[in-house]
Amino acid sequence: MPTFLKTLLAAAYALLLSAAALADTPQATRTIFDRHDQADVPGKEIVLGTAELPAGAVIGWHVHHGDETGYVLKGTLILKTRGQPDRILKAGDHFFNPKGAVHSLVAAPDGAGGTALSAWIIDKDKPLAEPVN
Repeated sequence: MPTFLKTLLAAAYALLLSAAALADTPQATRTIFDRHDQADVPGKEIVLGTAELPAGAVIGWHVHHGDETGYVLKGTLILKTRGQPDRILKAGDHFFNPKGAVHSLVAAPDGAGGTALSAWIIDKDKPLAEPVN
């Protein structure tokens, strides 16, 4: 699948998440900085990007078709992973979501929001993320 189409699909996913949220709810913004084929691992690519969550924003339940490792650049976020206790993440904290883990990221209540930087190693023929109910 061409890189342009993958980027377009990722943008469409972000729009789907936005449309699902209430109009007055602040929206998270996902920015993809870089994508590369993983050397010597056919069918895999490495993606680097951020998720910016203003106060009150939520990235809904979703999965990745590969591993995600992340680092909180600023603010306070809550990582919700099905079957696990919520994790409060502050600037300087890191997190890991294994392939297929159903998770959500939320700006902490009473905070100013936050920004996370993530790297994903994903299957090239799959979207970066897929929503899950």
